[in-house]
Amino acid sequence: EVQLVESGGGVVQPGGSLRLSCVASGFTFSLYDMSWYRQAPGKERELVAAMRDSGGSTQYADSVKGRFSISKENRRNTVYLQMKNLKPEDTAVYYCHADGTEFGADYIYWGQGTQVTVSS
Repeated sequence: EVQLVESGGGVVQPGGSLRLSCVASGFTFSLYDMSWYRQAPGKERELVAAMRDSGGSTQYADSVKGRFSISKENRRNTVYLQMKNLKPEDTAVYYCHADGTEFGADYIYWGQGTQVTVSS
């Protein structure tokens, strides 16, 4: 069974930090590009950060550049999102996303999401 389990969300004051974790199981983690998306109330889901399967290439939304950092540990099947200098507009449900090719087919997986609330 494929699972992406996020953790690390919570309530934090503006300027604070959080680190989200996503533990993957049920597929070959090292073969997949891993990403974090977020969705705020009334808004579309948007890409926050992405890392290619090799771990050497990253991509960030302009709104989080310089504040967020994505990383992964293949031996732990885990991808992280370090978030610093959080702003109220970062409030959203954050989702882990996996995209890759395995056994000759393309697969996309989503986690259930973890809530991040930035408020004073």
